[in-house]
Amino acid sequence: HLQINSQSDAILLLSLISGRNAEFLIGQHVIAAKALKNSNLEIISTGYILIEGGKTTSVNYMSNTMPIPSDKISIALSTALAGEMLGNKTIFLDAGSGAEYPVSPSTIKAISNEISIPLIVGGGINDMEKAKLSLNAGADVIVVGNAIENNLSFLSQFSTLTQSFNVSKQFITP
Repeated sequence: HLQINSQSDAILLLSLISGRNAEFLIGQHVIAAKALKNSNLEIISTGYILIEGGKTTSVNYMSNTMPIPSDKISIALSTALAGEMLGNKTIFLDAGSGAEYPVSPSTIKAISNEISIPLIVGGGINDMEKAKLSLNAGADVIVVGNAIENNLSFLSQFSTLTQSFNVSKQFITP
């Protein structure tokens, strides 16, 4: 509820579906609901899945949530499918800000092949090769916050990569 900004166009309403902490599954959403209802923001219901990225990240600490182990692709896939079935409009796989390694291409591919909604992938994508691997594996959107904060030239390189990337999925919005 502290991240609502009326100057934004939209908000990813993240529900931490991989965790067991009710506060981030629905609790904060209840607090924010009235303000979101009264805003002009496009609200994008997002199933947020935390994947182990090699170290404890801020999201682990702040949410008091254990990530899905990086080698447990079937658990991540089932979680993503459940999120889609529950009505989420997108799925966000995240290794966490500053992760040592990103979500694996095999995990991205397995989930991308099974869901019919956009897939966002973030955490640990700090160079062009990792960005390209994530996109080639099926990520529709990738998040590269720390990489840009640490190296502003990464933004122009990243922009060139995403502009040249051929997106093959078609999404139908109601």
